[in-house]
Amino acid sequence: MSYKSDIEIAREANKKPIQEIGAKLDIPSEHLLPYGHDKAKVSQDFINSVQDRENGKLILVTAINPTPAGEGKTTTTVGLGDGLNRIGKKAAVCIREASLGPNFGMKGGAAGGGYAQIVPMEDMNLHFTGDFHAITTAHNLLSAMIDNHIYWGNKLGIDERRVVWRRVLDMNDRALRDVVTSLGGVANGFPRQTGFDITVASEVMAILCLATSLQDLERRLGDIIVAYTRDREPITCRDIKADGAMTVLLKDAMQPNLVQTLENNPAFVHGGPFANIAHGCNSVMATTTALKVADYVVTEAGFGADLGAEKFMNIKCRKAGLAPDCVVLVATVRAMKMNGGVAKADLGAENVEAVKDGCDNLGRHIQNVKSFGVPVVVAINHFVTDTDAEVQAVKDYVETQGSEAILCQHWAKGSEGTEELAKRVAQIADSGISQFAPLYRDEMPLFEKIERIAKSIYRADEVLADAKIRNQLREWEAAGYGNLPICMAKTQYSFTTDPNRRGAPVGHSVPVREVRLSAGAGFVVVICGEIMTMPGLPSVPASENIRLNADGQIEGLF
Repeated sequence: MSYKSDIEIAREANKKPIQEIGAKLDIPSEHLLPYGHDKAKVSQDFINSVQDRENGKLILVTAINPTPAGEGKTTTTVGLGDGLNRIGKKAAVCIREASLGPNFGMKGGAAGGGYAQIVPMEDMNLHFTGDFHAITTAHNLLSAMIDNHIYWGNKLGIDERRVVWRRVLDMNDRALRDVVTSLGGVANGFPRQTGFDITVASEVMAILCLATSLQDLERRLGDIIVAYTRDREPITCRDIKADGAMTVLLKDAMQPNLVQTLENNPAFVHGGPFANIAHGCNSVMATTTALKVADYVVTEAGFGADLGAEKFMNIKCRKAGLAPDCVVLVATVRAMKMNGGVAKADLGAENVEAVKDGCDNLGRHIQNVKSFGVPVVVAINHFVTDTDAEVQAVKDYVETQGSEAILCQHWAKGSEGTEELAKRVAQIADSGISQFAPLYRDEMPLFEKIERIAKSIYRADEVLADAKIRNQLREWEAAGYGNLPICMAKTQYSFTTDPNRRGAPVGHSVPVREVRLSAGAGFVVVICGEIMTMPGLPSVPASENIRLNADGQIEGLF
C-alpha cells in the first residue's frame, strides 16, 4: 500500500478561513488579528474578557525517551484533539512553535504528521507570525544595551568579567557557542568573552511563555539578572532600563496564535522553549485562554516525560496554578524494539521478545507520571510494520503497570484512529480522579530539589556538583531565590546524562556542569553532562534538501 507524504497531505488540506475556526471557540472575528487568511493572533481584550469563566479539562501528552524510530508526540496531540471533537467534545489543541534550528538541522518540522497535522504547515515551520524573531530581537537589544552602558562610562559599575547575559540566534551554529566580542579598538568597546545560545533557550522565551499579562511580562523582564559588580551585587535588566523597550518589541508576540488542524479544529500554537535545555512547554497565555474557551485542552510537553512532563508539572503548573486531569504517554512498538536492542534497520521484522525487553523505559515513565498523582493512559502510535502480537505485548505490559494502552491510528486515519483514546481520556478527565501535586515543595533547598528530580525521576544514586556550584546555589538562596523550581538541562535520549544508555538504567550519577539563575522566568537552570544550549548542525543537515520546486512549493522541510 502506498502512503502520501506529510507534505502532500498538508498541501491538499481544505483550510477554512481563520474566522470560522475562531467561531468554534466563540471568539468574535473582531478579536482575531489575521496574518493572512489561515492564521491569526487572539486579542488581549478578548483574553481579558474570558478570565472569569470556568476552566475546561487539561490533558497533557508526553512520551517515552525519543529514539531515531520516532514517537509521534505532536502527531498524537493533534490526533487526540481531533478525536475529542469527533466524539462531540469542544476541544482545542495547544502546542509550541517550531524553531528554525532543528528544522534546518536534523529534526524537521513540528506540526504533526499524516492525517493528524496542523496547517499551514510551511508557515508554522518557518517564520510563522514572527514571534521568535521578536524574542531574538528583544533578547539581543538587552545585550547591546549592556555593552553600550559599559562603553559610556559604566555608571552601574558592571564587572566586565561577570556579564552573564549571552546573545541568541534561532539557528544551530556551534561556531558561536564561545566568542570574543568588541575586538578592533577603542571605538568598539571593551573586549570580553561571551557566547550565543539558541533562541529557544533564551530566558526571554521562557518569560514570554510563563507571563500572564503584558504587565507581568515587563516585570519579569525587569527582574532578569544580566551581570554583577565587582562586589558581586546583581545588575538587572531594569537597571539597564531595557525592560520597557523589550516589552514593546514583544507586545504582539505575547498574543497566542490560532490556526487549525486538517479537520478544521482549533489549535493554539505559541511559544517554543526546548525541553532538553529549557522548560519545554507552550505559553501559559495560550493554555489558560484555551481552557476558558474549550471544554477540553490537549497540550504537549517536549521530549520524554523525564524532561517535558516533569517541567510541565513542576514549573508551568506550579507557576500558572494549573493541574492536569489526565496524561497521555505516547509510545511506539518500534521504540520498544530499539530499547530492547534492535537496530533501526531491523525494526520492520516482528520481534515480540525485543518489545518486551524494551518496555522498561515505558514502565519507568508511567510510574514517574503517576507519582504526580495524575492518571496515565498509554497511546500506542501505530506504524504499518507493527504486528498484532507486538501491540498486544505492549498492552499486556502496561496492564502490569496499573495502566492501560490504546492503539491509535491517527497518522493514517485522522480522528477516526483516535476515537477510542478520546472516549477514554474524556471519561478519565471528567471523573475528577486526578490528585495532582508537584514533586517538591517551594521551600526545599535548591540542591535538594535537584537531588529529588535526579533520584525520583532519573533513578540516579547521586548528583555530582563541585563546591563552586553548591556555593553558588547557597548564595542564590541567601539572596531570596531559594523558592524557585529547577529546570534541568539534560540529554533527551536517556534517563541518564549519557545519550547512549537506553531502557531504564539505575545506579548512575548526574554530573552538574553549570547552574544559571533565570530570575525573570522564575527558575534555576541546571546544566548536566555534555548538553549544549547552542546545538550544532549534523554532518548532513536537513537544509541541504530544502528548496523550492518548479511550482514554487517548498520541498524537504518535512
